[in-house]
Amino acid sequence: MTTTDTDTDTLVRRLADRVGVLEDKLAILELMTAYGPAVDSGSAEAVARLWTEDGIYDVDTGVMNGHAEILAMVRSDAHRGWIDGGCGHVLEPGHIRVDGDRAVATCKSQLIVRDDDGDGFRVLRVTANRWELAKADGEWKVTRRTGRVLDGRPEARALLAAGVS
Repeated sequence: MTTTDTDTDTLVRRLADRVGVLEDKLAILELMTAYGPAVDSGSAEAVARLWTEDGIYDVDTGVMNGHAEILAMVRSDAHRGWIDGGCGHVLEPGHIRVDGDRAVATCKSQLIVRDDDGDGFRVLRVTANRWELAKADGEWKVTRRTGRVLDGRPEARALLAAGVS
């Protein structure tokens, strides 16, 4: 084998590794951005499928463990009230770090609701989010999503800081 062959092999291997990371980040971004349309349309099964069977969804209002509790949240009267009244969950693109078959994504989200008079919309809350993900059988799933409202509490800022440090 010549030096050129070795250099070419190394280059191809490095490029393949880089493409793999890019594909993983795109898949994670698509998973994250699927949450809003799924939850706002009341598609409970689609929301639950974003998580592993034993995945955790930890928000200010409570912790949901596994698919059954996530399904129940989407199907709840409270959530149906948001949907029927007009709402949208909007996520910014996440800052994603991939480490093999594990990843962490950090972003902010907004819950936008229709005004009571029906003439406009308002931001009800802005939340710091940490998504912990695992890849199994070639598919990324959420193992834990933690969200804390950005209302001045230090734990919300800490979620954001941990994702970029």
